[in-house]
Amino acid sequence: MNNELKVYYADIGNTHFHIYDGTKVEHLSYGDAIDKYKDKTLYYICVKHQLTEQISQIASWRNISQLMRIEGEYETMGVDRKALCLSHEDGVFVDAGSAITVDVVSKGRYVGGYILPGIQAMLQSYKGISLVLDVALNETISLNQLPKTTKDGISYGIIASIKALIDKHRNRHRLYFTGGDGELLSSFFEEAVYDEMLVFNGMRNALKDDEKC
Repeated sequence: MNNELKVYYADIGNTHFHIYDGTKVEHLSYGDAIDKYKDKTLYYICVKHQLTEQISQIASWRNISQLMRIEGEYETMGVDRKALCLSHEDGVFVDAGSAITVDVVSKGRYVGGYILPGIQAMLQSYKGISLVLDVALNETISLNQLPKTTKDGISYGIIASIKALIDKHRNRHRLYFTGGDGELLSSFFEEAVYDEMLVFNGMRNALKDDEKC
């Protein structure tokens, strides 16, 4: 495929650009992403409103945020969450990044969802209480027994509380995870799917639906 015809997709988040180049997903700083892709044909959605004016000046980039629509959405729902929910007709969608968003879709309709602090934010909150609680997460913590160390107690408290809330609303839906901590969180659930392409698949589905109109 010629470079002139190749289309790239970008999910512009609160801290990074996430760009799908047709084969892999890159996670870049704002400056690096703009420098590297400013001359490419790129479709994007953006939640970083401070960048809106700057990136709207790039002629080869197209903002497709207005195409992210799902039945049942609410007015202030983030465009990245809508794209995530458009990736599949049914499921519980978990985006585990700086915040953890959990959204439920049934038969193509948005049912509802909620937002939690991200794992790093939770760890920082413990540190804010006391430096004694400044620990790294035990990523292999067992949820089958009560912990006996500070590190494990904090890790258990974080992971078990997230898992309990997701399980409460799972019902029979398939669980889909994405985001920086998505793969880690998915390991605590049976038959969960980790896929960093979810948002990009939702963007492409929205584009296909728009072309049919």
